[in-house]
Amino acid sequence: MQLIPDNLSIDFVGKRKLFISVSFFVCLAILLGIAVFGFNWGVDFAGGSELEVRFADKVEASDIRKTMEAAGFEDALVQEIGSADEHTFLIRVGRVALLTEEDTAKTKAALQAKLGDQLVDLTFNPNYGDQFQLSLKKGATPPSPEQVRQTIEATGLRVNRIDGHASGYTIMMSGISEKVSATLQEAKNTHGWPDAELRRVEFVGPQVGRELRNQGILSVFIAALFILGYIALRFDTRFAPGAVVAIFHDVIIVAGYYLVTRREFNLTSVAVLLTIVGYSVNDTIVIYDRIRENLQKKTGMGLAGLINLSINETLSRTILTGTTSMLAVTGLLIFGVGQIWDFAAAMILGVAIGTYSSIYIASPTTIWLEEIFSKRKHGTPEAKPAA
Repeated sequence: MQLIPDNLSIDFVGKRKLFISVSFFVCLAILLGIAVFGFNWGVDFAGGSELEVRFADKVEASDIRKTMEAAGFEDALVQEIGSADEHTFLIRVGRVALLTEEDTAKTKAALQAKLGDQLVDLTFNPNYGDQFQLSLKKGATPPSPEQVRQTIEATGLRVNRIDGHASGYTIMMSGISEKVSATLQEAKNTHGWPDAELRRVEFVGPQVGRELRNQGILSVFIAALFILGYIALRFDTRFAPGAVVAIFHDVIIVAGYYLVTRREFNLTSVAVLLTIVGYSVNDTIVIYDRIRENLQKKTGMGLAGLINLSINETLSRTILTGTTSMLAVTGLLIFGVGQIWDFAAAMILGVAIGTYSSIYIASPTTIWLEEIFSKRKHGTPEAKPAA
């Protein structure tokens, strides 16, 4: 059964000004929204700690947030993930470490009193979590890990693990995950909360987060640049700008999904954007291929009519490919949780927008540019650009 007839004659090109105008203002609104409100950056980009906690029974996200704030995590964000009967939450805080410079000075003083000239230095880098780097004098008999532990814990801090290396010790202190676990246990004892299981903990330092964010955004621009060169070489330089405009249109619209829904924008989101870039240009190239074929077959037809014909001829393939792609991702949307669900939702939107932009953005942009160049070349507007 043929769902889409071969002899379609829909005037896509005739409505190009309407659709380009709508897309322009939507994209402009999204860009302004990003500038004013920004994304809900995930731990990958913003830095901080992200903990996945599963409760044995129902707990309100607002109660978890209040409890975290009372424990000293004033910037805590709590988001329920998965189905309602899973009782699973993501708790995100903007800190990687609980230790402070005062803790470092206090611990260093205690170790100095204990070790004397054996101690070379004690350093703490908040970007790497709650850990000290203890450097000892070469050639001296090092203190035992137990001596180091007792000396540090005498200051009121708690040591989780001590690992030896050539120049001293790496000392892992009790950190955010332990404090969150203790806070939830206290809530259970005090308020009767259900048992909580800490399933996953991720730490990203703020400097690393900024680097990942910048590199992720740069990767999208680099991909678009290479696509611009590819289309210019394979087809014609006048076709390349339309494809790149469509790509950025799709990227901005999908970015708008993260802006409006306030879902986390993280490395998975960049993967979505890069996937959409690839899908969008693939769909556009199919139409461009047909345009190139028709340029040779129908030499007397103007560019606008020729592009309209090519879009109609490839419409069946465009719709079926888009529908198949969305169906493939629907399973992830139904059964996925957390970042998998976010990926699927953004992909379905991206595929739909990529199909739209191939028809109403990429090729009509080529006509628009051709009209501009014709006006500049001849000095008067042309009703129909020559093929």
